[in-house]
Amino acid sequence: MIRNRLFTYGMIVIFLLFAGGTSFFALKTYLLQQVGPVTSTQYLYIKPGEGLLRVASTAENIGLVKVAWHFSLAAKFTSSERLLKAGEYEIPAGTNVARLLEIVKAGRSYQRRLVVPEGFSVVEVDILLRQTFGLNIEGLSVPQEGSLLPETYFFNRGETAQALVGRMQAGQDAYLKALWENRAEGIVVKSQEEALILASIVEKETGVSSERATIAAVFQNRLKRGMRLQSDPTVIYGVTAGRALGRPISKADLQADSVYNTYRISGLPPTPISNPGKAAIEAVLHPEKVPYLYFVADGKGGHVFANTLKQHNRNVRAWRRLRDSS
Repeated sequence: MIRNRLFTYGMIVIFLLFAGGTSFFALKTYLLQQVGPVTSTQYLYIKPGEGLLRVASTAENIGLVKVAWHFSLAAKFTSSERLLKAGEYEIPAGTNVARLLEIVKAGRSYQRRLVVPEGFSVVEVDILLRQTFGLNIEGLSVPQEGSLLPETYFFNRGETAQALVGRMQAGQDAYLKALWENRAEGIVVKSQEEALILASIVEKETGVSSERATIAAVFQNRLKRGMRLQSDPTVIYGVTAGRALGRPISKADLQADSVYNTYRISGLPPTPISNPGKAAIEAVLHPEKVPYLYFVADGKGGHVFANTLKQHNRNVRAWRRLRDSS
């Protein structure tokens, strides 16, 4: 196909040599004004080292030009063939060849976006990366749990997923260090690693932003008193290693002999159970000053808190009635 286009391109050039100046400028104007048949925004991806004919062929294949030689010859006429930069470019429908060449020569690559949700485990982030179009997953390895900062990331097509992981790790490390330097006095966590572990639990316990500092306080109050955390998300992590449980937590899960089962172990589990977001880390390092030792779901997406076991049991019964009636 490319050889046929080369032949066609050569014939046109020979024709122009004999046709005279007027025809040259008329054809140049004609080519630069051409618009492809596509009716929606397209993304032209030029790989490093790709030549003019390959780029022209891609432009034709995605409908940016009617035929590839329109692009090739226009690039030759405007001395643009050596100025085309590798990258991915967002090309609106109705863009003519002249504007198309300007966009590619400018080299401002389209930025793709990836949202890493708060509370995703490293296994879930790994799956997300492997399913994200435009990322090169070669050499991708699963990092340590809790080491990634959930955030919105922008990347260029062809960037390695491992490089993006490196950016996530650098972001988490920098944010944790900055907050650690300004942590509240008297908090129970004694290191950045402990702060990250507890933040990962807080992250999994609630999606209500206004509750995070309260739940962080409950866990720290329990740790100060030598009470077990009794956190369901830690139990689930011990069962699934960061994957979804896919069923309600069972009595057998709660009784399992696992270093993540905070119904059976004292203190914190050995590692984070998720990648906590900024708000969860902030909550752990600046917990609310409350006396609560217990909390349970309120059936509306949030939680109710209690100072005593008696109050907590009453709240549990109320939640169970609400659950059973729904």
